[in-house]
Amino acid sequence: MTNQPKPILVGFLKTPGDSRVCILPKETKRIVSELKWTVLIESGIGDSLGISDAEYEETGASAASREEIFASAMYVISLDHVYKEEEIQEGTHFIGIFNPLFYRNRLVSYEKNKLTVSSLDLLPRTTLAQSMDVLSSMASLAGYRAVIKAAALFNGILPMFTTAAGTITPAKVLILGAGVAGLQAIATARRLGAVVEAFDVRAAAGEEVRSLGATFVEVEGHQESESAGGYAVEQSEEYKAKQKELIHKHISSADIVISTANIPGRKAPLLIENRSVEAMKEGSIIIDLAAEQGGNCALSKNNETVTHKGVTIVGNSNLSAEIPAAASKLLSNNFFSFLKHMTKAQENDPLIEGSQIMFEGNYTHPRFIETQTN
Repeated sequence: MTNQPKPILVGFLKTPGDSRVCILPKETKRIVSELKWTVLIESGIGDSLGISDAEYEETGASAASREEIFASAMYVISLDHVYKEEEIQEGTHFIGIFNPLFYRNRLVSYEKNKLTVSSLDLLPRTTLAQSMDVLSSMASLAGYRAVIKAAALFNGILPMFTTAAGTITPAKVLILGAGVAGLQAIATARRLGAVVEAFDVRAAAGEEVRSLGATFVEVEGHQESESAGGYAVEQSEEYKAKQKELIHKHISSADIVISTANIPGRKAPLLIENRSVEAMKEGSIIIDLAAEQGGNCALSKNNETVTHKGVTIVGNSNLSAEIPAAASKLLSNNFFSFLKHMTKAQENDPLIEGSQIMFEGNYTHPRFIETQTN
């Protein structure tokens, strides 16, 4: 009798405190029918979106407890599960969005228990990876949501408004960082009629900013690196000083500032000093999307809204969670695309290797091997 291959069993977990869902029934059905995998979903995974366990079970999946998933699944998938040494089968592969370069200490328990970990926020930013790119999906929604949230908090309106009683001038919006979140914020603010300026250390971002109808604020002397994969890199102290002065000048006339500047694995660059906040008009708004990694604003507090001398500062790096239906739709597609790619990937696949942190407790990703040996 020949040995039959062990069926692949994948389990999807809820993320406590997050209303987004990592897999929806549509993609669950595709995993069962196309990939031929056995699927467990944590009971109540879709509650935040009004999706019942029965809807998942109609796709061929089974509802189970968290403990049952840990005990049997080969792949355990969540948005941001932190392994707390729950009882689990040997060699389990965790897949999620862990921001491991910043939360390096969270990997200790995975290493100790000889687990395999992949984090989709480490995926190389290539054309092939676009359908799996969770960072772009969530950043785009966060940029949109940041403008909507700022508009709701602002004591004025964004577009020019002309009535018989007079004309209201359009709001001035300053976007710091012109990555995916920043560009979506620019596009949204422009659609709402605001006058928009944007700053980014990457000169290449200028063309995209201008194409969206915004003014590009550029500081001379920036440094770029081809190995950075399109991300911003650490700048010289001289550049940072010039940057802060120019940003201060533009902030003082802005009604709304949305900051999105981040460097993977590093503390977010400080772009908005106390004096800049105090130079803003009372009633102005700052939305800091980099708050989780220290914030671009000196006064930001992660997951809090504070007011300083009449200026409202919202520190929130997870604004996509405020529109969970849209976020879950994109995330579910991202995770399915990654799992499908796994089934057909060849040895030394750049996407699999690029997103894998460790294999059976041994670090495999260059960024982590470097920190381990330093």
